[in-house]
Amino acid sequence: MTSFAFSPSPIIALPIADSKKMFPVRRVYCIGRNYAAHAIEMGHNPNKETPFFFQKNSNNLDPSGEFLYPTESSEVHFEAEMAVCLKAGGTNIPENDALDTVFGYAVSLDMTRRDLQAAQKNLGRPWEIGKAFERSAPIGKIYTTKQVGHPNSGAIVLKLNGQIKQSGDLTQMIWKTPEIISYLSKYFMLAAGDVILTGTPAGVGEVQKNDVLEVSVQGLETITVNVL
Repeated sequence: MTSFAFSPSPIIALPIADSKKMFPVRRVYCIGRNYAAHAIEMGHNPNKETPFFFQKNSNNLDPSGEFLYPTESSEVHFEAEMAVCLKAGGTNIPENDALDTVFGYAVSLDMTRRDLQAAQKNLGRPWEIGKAFERSAPIGKIYTTKQVGHPNSGAIVLKLNGQIKQSGDLTQMIWKTPEIISYLSKYFMLAAGDVILTGTPAGVGEVQKNDVLEVSVQGLETITVNVL
């Protein structure tokens, strides 16, 4: 029996809709600039880019409904996303087989310390300080493929204090879910428990303490996140 020098960290697990079972998280991948209008608002040409990815840590995922405004930052942005949660994986997964790896889908957020991310970009350094910080990925319940199928169209909306700030459709994703999984598997060995955030529509913006975010993906649910 393995003996540890100290107690291991707990397994990060997410709730599954209408189930007492939990989804154990392995890794978190995020695709960047996957909606053309968002790429443009961030100063990029979506027609010239191949997919690119960054990662968050598994314990950045947070189903609590609370977002703690992080220290050392004065400009934090919301980014509404749909999360794809895997039940299987592999390498070099063909697009035609990619959806067979999916367990389910969830509503999520990619909270971003935009000021710190921008500083890293200017220095040509990685983004982790702006992306992979504590509780930076609020997330809702996972809905299985048996419950919702494979969402490939439908509204994705974020409201800030009751006002719509982001309004898009899953059809606007440049790289669709099968393409994302297939492409990502060329560079990483995907596995059960991996979570992929699929990008955000245009309209990202700043949050302040005491704000309330409401995020919905058609066919899934609306999650409410309080900024503390």
